[in-house]
Amino acid sequence: MKLSSRSPLLALGAGFGLSLLSALPAGAHGLASGGLLTGGLHPLLGLDHLLLLVGVGAAAAAIDAALLVFALAGALVGGCCGAFGAALPLAELLAALSVSAVGMVLLRPRGADRRPGLGLAGAVVAGAVAIHALLHGQAATGDLGWWLGAGASSSAVVLIAMAGFRRLNAAWLSRLALGLVLAGGLLALVPVG
Repeated sequence: MKLSSRSPLLALGAGFGLSLLSALPAGAHGLASGGLLTGGLHPLLGLDHLLLLVGVGAAAAAIDAALLVFALAGALVGGCCGAFGAALPLAELLAALSVSAVGMVLLRPRGADRRPGLGLAGAVVAGAVAIHALLHGQAATGDLGWWLGAGASSSAVVLIAMAGFRRLNAAWLSRLALGLVLAGGLLALVPVG
């Protein structure tokens, strides 16, 4: 059997897919407390969080790394709004659908430079991240360690995804985008409790 240079990439993708199957479902928005380790594990154990972070990394790789600034702005605004009592009707549902929205940005028809506009992509990414951060801000207990852990872990996932997806061709990115659209829709339909 002849191994191609794609074999390690396929093995990595299969391993990542299996890890997603074992992750917790959407609705993993509980109390933002428990210290640095709990905060660091949170983005990795909530399937909606993990998929959103991977999507943001893929969008930054495919469209523009400036999307990371939009994601950071969304995290800060959403977290602060939630901490000060802001609420959003159906926020858990919107958090799941935000995964689909980021996937749709990656599927959007490309212009002459083969990239969707940064403005639209930035607004979608900022909004998607803000919804997730709002839910955490609502659950904030003042545990700075939790926030530092969650921020470091989230940043690491986004940066690793961005680095990995820069190496993939457009066909793989399209498959990922379609997977995000479908996964977000499924997470929105799954009863969480």
